[in-house]
Amino acid sequence: MNTVNHQENSLTRFAWLSIAAAIATIALKSYAYWLTNSVGLLSDALESLINLVAAIIALFALTMAAKPADEKHAFGHEKIEFFSSGAEGIMILLAAFSIAVAAWERLQNPQAISQIDLGLSISFIASLINLIVAQILIKVGKKHHSITLEADGKHLMTDVWTTVGIILGIGAIAGLRYFGQEGWEILDPIIAILVAINIIWVGIGLMRRTFAGLMDVALSGDEQDIIKEVLDGFEQSDGIQYHALRTRSAGAQRFMSVHILVPGKWSVQKGHNLLEAIEHKISEQFAKIDIETHLEPLEDIASWQHDNLIN
Repeated sequence: MNTVNHQENSLTRFAWLSIAAAIATIALKSYAYWLTNSVGLLSDALESLINLVAAIIALFALTMAAKPADEKHAFGHEKIEFFSSGAEGIMILLAAFSIAVAAWERLQNPQAISQIDLGLSISFIASLINLIVAQILIKVGKKHHSITLEADGKHLMTDVWTTVGIILGIGAIAGLRYFGQEGWEILDPIIAILVAINIIWVGIGLMRRTFAGLMDVALSGDEQDIIKEVLDGFEQSDGIQYHALRTRSAGAQRFMSVHILVPGKWSVQKGHNLLEAIEHKISEQFAKIDIETHLEPLEDIASWQHDNLIN
């Protein structure tokens, strides 16, 4: 037997929110760089440009993932979300690389920074926009098990931390100038390099999650415990057993299969009713889960001798 519990709510509107935020912050940060001539703010603007590309990729992935299963994609299209998160990870690493290159060049040739107060104020507004949108995306992504939205939110959070680091660095330069200490412009590229290192760490973590999803890694321990708790309940109440429990995920969609062993004297109808009850009980615990159950006679030794069973 096989059942699917679908979630109707489309998540693409959150991708559009990310695109709007990226366009707004690109404009603000580019203006801040034009005012100050800070390589830190230049790197910040470059990262926002990559955010825009990543948000467009996320929109495409969420649009595809929302398509229903068809003849060529019997299990749906949700797995494309892992390709999207992988693209996000690559974009994050590219952003870090571009920041590091620009910072290294400025480290070799320090330049004066102008109109610091106005530039930092504009950057702060851009960072606040990213912070709000990032928290929305991460919260919605976790709620609906969308790695695409969660990845996009974490990508924006790297942008927030980039801006915070740059504001602190440039703010320190302004403070030193106020007390008559000149020649500290070198702090600008140093801060940018430190920010790039932090972004690389985030990007690597995201890539690891992407590879895990593409390799069909089992559901988390907590999610498996929920499934096992339901199966254990039926085992105690109906005198049945189960084995060969397999799980995996593809974006927001969960998949599981399990062998249910019942007394051989049971009628087909009684076994069918039991599987319906088990599938319904499990599907209540997840937003989207595809459940495949296989009925077998408890007394038949062949029921325990399938190849590659996972107990």
